[in-house]
Amino acid sequence: MTPRRRPGLKEDGLKDPGDNNGPGVEAEPNAGSAEPVSTEHGDHDERSFFAETRQSRTSGQAMATDPTRTPAPEEHYHGHRDRLRQRFRDGGDRALADYELLELLLFRLIPRRDTKPIAKALLTRFGSLPEVLGAPSHLLTEVKGVGDSVATDLKLVASIAHRMLKGELKDRQVLASWSSVIEYCRAAMAFEAREQFRVLFLDKKNALIADEVQQTGTVDHTPVYPREVVKRALELSATAIILVHNHPSGDPTPSRADIEMTKLIIDTARPLGITVHDHIIIGKNGHASLKGLKLI
Repeated sequence: MTPRRRPGLKEDGLKDPGDNNGPGVEAEPNAGSAEPVSTEHGDHDERSFFAETRQSRTSGQAMATDPTRTPAPEEHYHGHRDRLRQRFRDGGDRALADYELLELLLFRLIPRRDTKPIAKALLTRFGSLPEVLGAPSHLLTEVKGVGDSVATDLKLVASIAHRMLKGELKDRQVLASWSSVIEYCRAAMAFEAREQFRVLFLDKKNALIADEVQQTGTVDHTPVYPREVVKRALELSATAIILVHNHPSGDPTPSRADIEMTKLIIDTARPLGITVHDHIIIGKNGHASLKGLKLI
């Protein structure tokens, strides 16, 4: 026995596209006639629908095979990215300005946006490429277009650069690589928003044993405890140390408190056979050596 179906519905239960009676409304049969309601118009619409679908699916293939068809225009920055990458491959970082290097990095982090305005906004906000990488994450995200993930990746790049510079000091005589020491300290501290006091611990050959941040203070002060500094040197079997701290103001000129604190650490360490080679003050605009200034 063949089941009858409601007029306007296909055999699978879906409403026929040509039926205009609305969902759930059954069309009344023609009075006095046993002939079924014609669905010719609905079948025509259905065939047109599938024909259009097949056409849209093959349009991409037709564009690839038909040279006369014009492809959809790409975003304007796609060609710019390719040119910038090629300039970097050909000439290295010297071929690019700071904003272009930053833009090249942001290509990876923000793949579907024009990153030139973001790169320039970061440099305008913080002043230089090192200051961008040294800026705290919460300040980076204040720049339009920089979210948490982008800020985290920028800090990751800064950390990798920091580790690279630290690796240059490993197993080398620090005093014979003084410029590397300064570069490492600047990368680590120059753009910190608060004062840090750190100590480089050296062995008897003046090779780096450890680099540790002893204290973190405010924008213009860091508490330092000479006994703790010397105690840690003894724990590491260090025979010499270099003191380092930063001035967030940017001016590395030592204060009277800096000089007095350094002399106190020297006096505490000397009886225990620990030498204080220097105290370096790092600022955004340079550095100062208390030994170089003949203050110790």
